[in-house]
Amino acid sequence: MIKNKAITKELQENMTPQGVLADLMEGNNRFANGDMQTIDHNALVQQTTSGQFPKAVILSCIDSRVPVEVVFDQAIGDVFVARVAGNFENTDILGSMEYSCKVAGSRLILVMGHESCGAVKAACDEVELGNITAMLDNIMPAVRKASEEVEGEMNSANRAFVDRTIENNVHLTIDRIRKKSPILKEMEDNGEIAMIGAVYKLSSGRVQVLT
Repeated sequence: MIKNKAITKELQENMTPQGVLADLMEGNNRFANGDMQTIDHNALVQQTTSGQFPKAVILSCIDSRVPVEVVFDQAIGDVFVARVAGNFENTDILGSMEYSCKVAGSRLILVMGHESCGAVKAACDEVELGNITAMLDNIMPAVRKASEEVEGEMNSANRAFVDRTIENNVHLTIDRIRKKSPILKEMEDNGEIAMIGAVYKLSSGRVQVLT
């Protein structure tokens, strides 16, 4: 399979949130199965010089083991990507998402955590170090919620505690996006976009959609 056609405005307008999610998951299956498409980067560069019409915006962790476009087998012009350690929202990311969806026409917001997240582990251990301390405060609501749901030690040595915190962090981030962005909430309510949570498994290369 050769990817040599960029998404056009007409193609984007005909996409549905559910169709975009299915397309991303098909791409992840190709990645996990070692059957990725061949990408004609030069062709895509030329086609996207004058504009872009990405189908989704993905909020992910900065972790080097989770290269977002790669694990979804996407190419130039396909997706917007916002990255911050711990994949949480802030004002700048919310504004970026509003631009992606309201202005540029993306159909899906995907918030993706990942297995063995270092930022989440640090939050579980209540690490304090420079600006990292304030950053981890964004993840602490997920830590506190997990502490009420999981038995055992409440630190990164407890894998079940870490895994639950990772999932909680995704869910709570989506909740806050809805609360803090009336623009995105209205678009979701109108069926123009969907907001979906997921966790990437380092051990398998597969993305698990959360319900």
